[in-house]
Amino acid sequence: MLFAVLLATALVLIRLAAPADPSDVAPFLAEPAKRRLVILALNLVPFSGIAFLWFIGVVRDRIGQREDQFFATVFLGSGLLFVAMLFMASAVTAGFLADAALRPGVPQQVSGVGRRIGAVVLHTYAMRMAAVFTISTATIGIRTGAIPRWLGFLGYAIALILLVAIGATPWVELLFPLWVLLLSLDTLIENFRSSRVGSDPANRAA
Repeated sequence: MLFAVLLATALVLIRLAAPADPSDVAPFLAEPAKRRLVILALNLVPFSGIAFLWFIGVVRDRIGQREDQFFATVFLGSGLLFVAMLFMASAVTAGFLADAALRPGVPQQVSGVGRRIGAVVLHTYAMRMAAVFTISTATIGIRTGAIPRWLGFLGYAIALILLVAIGATPWVELLFPLWVLLLSLDTLIENFRSSRVGSDPANRAA
């Protein structure tokens, strides 16, 4: 849940502060308030990445021995690639802002390459890895019965949107942390139910 909140916050801050066109850097650099919003978003990214790794561990623990090796490999690989791309996009963008800070008052002399690379890595490649992660997680969950079927099929729909419609509107990126949040809530509820059943005196006596 922490990952979902942090990533959604970072994506919203970036979308509100950064221009829609990654090559249009001059207006962005001329507004300190927008730069501060992006810097805040970049500071949230490492914590969201750590929380996502924790989420991967929680999902694997929930599936347990029922885990399918083929889909588990795709699940783990796509999850790690997503985190790596998330960190890479943040590092490149932070480097771009650091370069801009060394040239105050002359935004036209600042190269927008870093901003464009960061945007492409985050909004194109990382989000498609998020789609692959969602597909593999939903497939494992449905095959093993570890997650509700409605949540798995919702994951398929969100993954399809992230794969083919990511360029339609930037706000579709928020669907990924939303799905992670729903899966986390379902896991939390399931753990709560299991702990209540385990602590029931009648069940212990049986």
